Order: sequence, then C-alpha cells, then structure tokens
Amino acid sequence: MSTYLRTPDAIKSEVQNRYGQVADENLQVAAAGSCCGPSSGAGSSGDSCCSPSDSSSCGSPLYLGEDLTELPEAAVASSRGCGNPQTIAGLKAGEVVLDLGSGGGLDVLLAARQVGPTGFVYGVDMTDKMLELARANAAKIGATNVEFRKGELENLPLPDNSVDVIISNCVVNLSPEKENALSEAYRVLKPGGRLAISDIVVDGDLSGFPVSEAQIRAGLSWAGCIAGALTIDQFTGLLESAGFGEIDIEIQHRYNLDDFLGELPTELSSLEPTVVQELVGRFTSSAVRAQK
Repeated sequence: MSTYLRTPDAIKSEVQNRYGQVADENLQVAAAGSCCGPSSGAGSSGDSCCSPSDSSSCGSPLYLGEDLTELPEAAVASSRGCGNPQTIAGLKAGEVVLDLGSGGGLDVLLAARQVGPTGFVYGVDMTDKMLELARANAAKIGATNVEFRKGELENLPLPDNSVDVIISNCVVNLSPEKENALSEAYRVLKPGGRLAISDIVVDGDLSGFPVSEAQIRAGLSWAGCIAGALTIDQFTGLLESAGFGEIDIEIQHRYNLDDFLGELPTELSSLEPTVVQELVGRFTSSAVRAQK
C-alpha cells in the first residue's frame, strides 16, 4: 500500500507496534535492575542513527556529551533517536519542559537533571508499554520532577501556555498529521517559549530519480522514521503556519547506505549504487529550532 494511502490510524498502529516491541524488550532489562556504568558502552562514540537501523543501543552513541552513568540501562537501550535534543535545547534550572514521544524516558531523565528540583519535565507518549517502561525507569532513580502522560502529538494532554521548552528526538516525522502536531506544540508553549528538537529532514526534495517520490516513500518505513520525513521547506512552512518564528533548521548528519541497512525496498536497492547513495544522502538528522 502506498504511504500516501495509509490512514492516520494505520500509521499510528504501525508506530505503536514497533515501539511497543522495543518497550517489551527493555521492560525485561528494567526488571533486571541494572544501570549503565562507565564500562557499559552506552556512551560510546559513533555516528550511527538509530531510526533507519534497529540496533539495540541505537540512540546511545548520539549522547556522547551526556553523562549516562547511573541511568537505568533500559532507558538508554530503548532510545530510538536520530540526534541529541539536550545539546540544542539549552535547558536552564527552573524551566518546565515537554518531551514529545518520550519513549523509555531517556531525554526526560536527562532534562530533569538540567532543570533541577525547581523545574519539571513532562513526557508524552501514545504507547502504553513505553509509558510503563518510562515510569519504571524514573522510579528506579528516584526522579521526582518528572511525569509521563499518555497522549498523541496531535492532541497533547497539557493546558495552553504551560511549558517553557519542547524537546523531542526523531518523533515529529512519525506523526501522520504534522500540521496538527506543530499547532499543538505552539499551543502548549508559553509566550517566548521555544521548540528545540532533533528530527529526520529531507534536504531539498526527492525528485530527479528513476523512481517517483511516491514510490520512494511507499517503500520506506514510517516506524523507521524516514517515510514521513518532511523537507526543510515543508517543515519551515508548517512551523510558520503554526505561528512559530525565529525558525532555524541545521543539518547535523547526512545519511549514508550503512545507516539504512535493511530498510531500503527492492525498488531502490536495485538502482545504481551512486543513485541510491544520492537518494539516501538527502535524508538528514537535523536540529530544528523555533520560538513562540
């Protein structure tokens, strides 16, 4: 079925199934009671992005600058991000933060450290198993300035003008209704509040290839964060429509074939390698910043 013909409910179901499986795997880790230490490899260097691949430690190499010690192993291992929003958000003590698609809670727990006891961090996720995992991870380290709520990006369970900063890690691309998701983000931000997220963004467009954009997107996975990626111009336009200003989209990593591993459909993998590399290279991990 073409990506463009998938209903929003079908896309959400695909995403929930994928990340529910991730949560199930890591709930077992959480039950074991272990935490990441300096020798665990959780903070090892590397440029791999976890959205195209499905490595069990995929998000952790992107947090090289963060202290992942004393965090539950399940929070680190369940990360499925494409960047590190901590490095672009510039969080300050006392701020109220919202993490969209909070997963196993890694970014919430890291943000909670930065905003301190006078600040607070909300995590919103639509997958029950991920919420169970995140709450278990927060309880394990005694985090008291965090709360995880069930909800969808298109209908956030927070009041108007209630948060200072919105972060997320490779989540907006998962929404089948991005205009609504960004409008909701704008609604819950306080005046002067800021959006600081990592996301997969297409540099330029997906034209000029032997296969059409529709064929390209139809063969890619929504749950893998690439089929639903916006172009830079599309992302900018939707942010402007939602009311945001001071918009900046900075490319941080351009993908290569190794990043995509088995995600390429037959229609694409059968093309000349140079053509496939050019196509893959248009997908980027980018920092997206905007202000209300």
